[in-house]
Amino acid sequence: MTQKIVIAGSGFAGFWAAVSAMRAVALAGKEQSVEVTMVSPTPNVTIRPRLYEAVLENMSPDISAQLAAIGVRHLAGLVEQIDGENKTLVVESVEGKKLQLAYDRLVLATGSKLFVPAVAGFAEHGFNVDTLQSAQRLDAHLKALATQPETPARNTVVVVGGGLTGLESAAEMPMRLRAILGNQADIRVVIVDTAAEVGAGMGAEPAVVIRQALEECGVESRAGVRVTAIDAGSVTLSSGERIATDTVILAAGVRAHPLVEQIPGERDGAGRIVGDAFLHAPAADGVFVSGDTVKAATDELGNHNLMTCQHAMSLGRVAGHNAAAELVGLPLHPYSQPKYVTCLDLGAWGALYTEGWDRQVRFTREEGKKIKQEINTQWIYPPAADRQALFAVANPDYVIVP
Repeated sequence: MTQKIVIAGSGFAGFWAAVSAMRAVALAGKEQSVEVTMVSPTPNVTIRPRLYEAVLENMSPDISAQLAAIGVRHLAGLVEQIDGENKTLVVESVEGKKLQLAYDRLVLATGSKLFVPAVAGFAEHGFNVDTLQSAQRLDAHLKALATQPETPARNTVVVVGGGLTGLESAAEMPMRLRAILGNQADIRVVIVDTAAEVGAGMGAEPAVVIRQALEECGVESRAGVRVTAIDAGSVTLSSGERIATDTVILAAGVRAHPLVEQIPGERDGAGRIVGDAFLHAPAADGVFVSGDTVKAATDELGNHNLMTCQHAMSLGRVAGHNAAAELVGLPLHPYSQPKYVTCLDLGAWGALYTEGWDRQVRFTREEGKKIKQEINTQWIYPPAADRQALFAVANPDYVIVP
């Protein structure tokens, strides 16, 4: 009887879970008795960390050739319901049909969704770079500004949120606006953050560098305030300041995909399941959680994974391996990812590269930019569709950041 592994999601965690699972199945010589199915609308990995960029080419590479090379079936659809008691899923196909799918092991790798604060006007007037479609919508809007009469609102972009996405979006924006509106336009970019100082979440030393970079890029900062309202031509801050703008970009963080709510167990503030060392969802038999759906210890020092591709790629490898290992009799592998780095793109200024959970600054400006470009164009993209090459880097202890 064929045993079934279902992977929900085709992002960084889902892709590597599929490759790692098939690697484990092949190691055990069980390829005829274990079937791996990936469920997602299309066989693509969206390169979400790059969606703040001006050029949106090759941001969703097709992985169908890679899946075919390793023998993973792709089902085009979305998992809608999880029946943990009977180990079945309800999937809505892209054609709108409801399908029932059985599993022996489920890897939940559905990622996360943009957090939208309960502020009037965000839904109607806001933009974001959470998905490729939303990034393309923002790009089209920005380019259309050139056809509008010049006003302070047309020339002003407000970025809401001082996390990594907000910082990268804000730092990139002056260059984007000048390319669209011309060097003579009186452009203005403002980043709004609830923290006492913009960049504070990165730590004291990086925050000083970030504020210097933003100032050199021409980005204004509004710290210790929040947005209280947005309309078609302005935002209002909790300080009472009103900024005329036609473009508000929301980057206030993410929350685990709503499908996680169907999995029983302890959750953190972002809605993630608190997983065990092997990435089981402890209260759900046969379910593994990965990527942005799980909170797991990265080391023995009290650190936990962040909702980033750096962690998702390793989490996917471990979850996929363990899901298969339980079916084919291989040892389980505990998740561990003690080395943590951050590489923050800061537009024309360059990039900031830090190491460690205390984010010690290692490289800045052009040196940092070279590393960022290598990460963005090589490290995070799926390898070529070669079975042995894929398996060679899919082991659960593969080091993402050397």
